[in-house]
Amino acid sequence: MSTALGADVFAELVGQDEAVQTLRRASAAATALITAGSGDAPAAGAMTHAWIFTGPPGSGRSVAARAFAAALQCVHGVGCGECPGCHTTRAGTHSDVRFVVPDGLSIGVGEMRALVLRAASTPSAGRWQVLVIEDADRLTEAAGNALLKAIEEPPPRTVFLLCTPSTHPDDISVTIRSRCRVVALRQPPAEAVAQVLTARDGVPAETASWAAAAAQGHVGRARRLAQDPQARERRDAVLAVPRRLTSVGACFDAASALIEAAEAEAAAAVAEIDAAERSALQTALGAGGTGRGAASAARGSAGQLKELERRQKSRATRAQRDALDRALVDLAGFYRDVLVSALGAPVAPVHTDVAPLVEAAAGKWTAEATLRRLEAVLTCRDAIATNVKPRIAVEAMMLTLWRG
Repeated sequence: MSTALGADVFAELVGQDEAVQTLRRASAAATALITAGSGDAPAAGAMTHAWIFTGPPGSGRSVAARAFAAALQCVHGVGCGECPGCHTTRAGTHSDVRFVVPDGLSIGVGEMRALVLRAASTPSAGRWQVLVIEDADRLTEAAGNALLKAIEEPPPRTVFLLCTPSTHPDDISVTIRSRCRVVALRQPPAEAVAQVLTARDGVPAETASWAAAAAQGHVGRARRLAQDPQARERRDAVLAVPRRLTSVGACFDAASALIEAAEAEAAAAVAEIDAAERSALQTALGAGGTGRGAASAARGSAGQLKELERRQKSRATRAQRDALDRALVDLAGFYRDVLVSALGAPVAPVHTDVAPLVEAAAGKWTAEATLRRLEAVLTCRDAIATNVKPRIAVEAMMLTLWRG
């Protein structure tokens, strides 16, 4: 979200009133513990030492975790957004708050052990040591076990905040889940998202309403659609796919186009940070230097450069899959709209700007055939999430979309 740092930290959560109330009570209880001098043990009531934030994409899992982290460090205990604790936490510079935002496909055990060790120390400037793990569903089994040990035997004044799509064992282990309090977030209503775009970003009301519906409640994606012409072009290309599927060859062409578009989008997204990281590492290793030790230093840098390339390749793969998933969500929304139109259901459409195409498809396909197509898109998403080669999954999906 792009709100000003001076705003109440929980104002960034859209359409999550119940969750906000829970987090406000917990931050107040945490403040009471500190004030009473009993902050060496988690409270058994409103406050506890480990939390899991769940919800669909765009619901604000990481936003909620970051807001709660700020409230815990707030000198007033309410998440005022104005004190140094709130300000530095939200800016990502607080010395007692660590954010784990995985670039690649997983979070390894080495990284988790180092983080848990640092989180066990006494707060140096704040009220609590806070470890925020975004995408905790990417923890490897060994990393999950390292985190579990810390949660089972929590250090004094340490709070763990985990973000996962759900509490299903595929996303977070049962043992970790059993030791955490769950804050369930919901998909924000399109009306609430549109209001945010208009009030905070100055987006015209009509554009905001369209973008909020097209993004299916995902605030960040709605903002991109409203403000980024390239994002709108990519979406238009995806929604043109059903019309292109006229033969087996066309199916493979459409699959290639979708994969290549995702790769290009991902490459553009990571190019700048990759170049900056490589330049910084080369400078740190003395690139361009001369003298007695320059040659040996250059030889010794090969391993570090190789490790950087490995991490950047993993990040690029993650970015490609994320870009492809966004395209699949748009495609699923189209078939959902066709099914809604065919059945005459009293439900608002996702893609309001392609209504003629939706109606034409609804008149051509049976409801059963449309449902099979929708299931094919969702199956493709699941397959890619379980590490099936994206090209294979997308080609299989395209063939099913063509055959119906």
